[in-house]
Amino acid sequence: MEQHDKLVVFEDKKIRRIWHNDEWYFSVVDVIGALTESADPRNYWKVLKHRLPEEGSNETVTNCNQLKLVAEDGKLRETDCANTKNMFRIIQSIPSPKAEPFKLWLARVGYDRIQEIENPELAQARMKEIYKAKGYSGDWIEKRVRGIAVRDELTDEWDKRGVKENKEYAILTNEISKATFGKTVDEYKAFKGLKRQNLRDHMNDLELIFTMLGEASTTKIARGKNALGFTENKAAASKGGKIAGDARRKLEVESNENVVTPENYLDEPEAQKRKRLKDK
Repeated sequence: MEQHDKLVVFEDKKIRRIWHNDEWYFSVVDVIGALTESADPRNYWKVLKHRLPEEGSNETVTNCNQLKLVAEDGKLRETDCANTKNMFRIIQSIPSPKAEPFKLWLARVGYDRIQEIENPELAQARMKEIYKAKGYSGDWIEKRVRGIAVRDELTDEWDKRGVKENKEYAILTNEISKATFGKTVDEYKAFKGLKRQNLRDHMNDLELIFTMLGEASTTKIARGKNALGFTENKAAASKGGKIAGDARRKLEVESNENVVTPENYLDEPEAQKRKRLKDK
């Protein structure tokens, strides 16, 4: 089974990779581009491929797997890829001061992913460590991590039900957000003064909870109605979001406070803000 993952980054250079035959394969051209100052990494690799056998490399290294990766034009194209072991051998033939730190980075990226697949709890533990280092409290982190699990369950359901990734996912997500909070994702980000930042990383506890309610409700409705395709799942998203939106409005009336706020954690970390408000 092949699985395209998000790009990984080494010193601001994007490296494409694909999960193939139970291990990571990395784009050779991308790695060469990250390690050298070559204006033409493809030609660099072409020359290197001919040179490697002269240095004693076997065919396993030079005959890299041709795997389909997303190219600059957005299309899947066959690309020379190497697993971690073969990539180490290729790197040894590239004179670059970045070679050693790259080897350490490559080993960590490949090994961490294998560990996380074998033990999903490890992925959660790492995520929690990252959020803690960014200044989030334990209470907030638990809700954020749970929200990620709820989101993953929803997107898995969409995938099974014929919803196309990226564009259709975004439309359905906006449908839930609009019904839950009265704002699309982009409108919500603008309201909070965010640009490239992740909206959910700047939500407070209640915003996270209602986000989860909207997405969990959508999953439940899609299953119950056996929603198939984009149109039926859009209807489920609207209904799921409305359940969360109705609950939000009821809470706002009873508490006399708005759930949707323009607050963010750009200038003051969440844990610090939480403590300040608690000490008032």
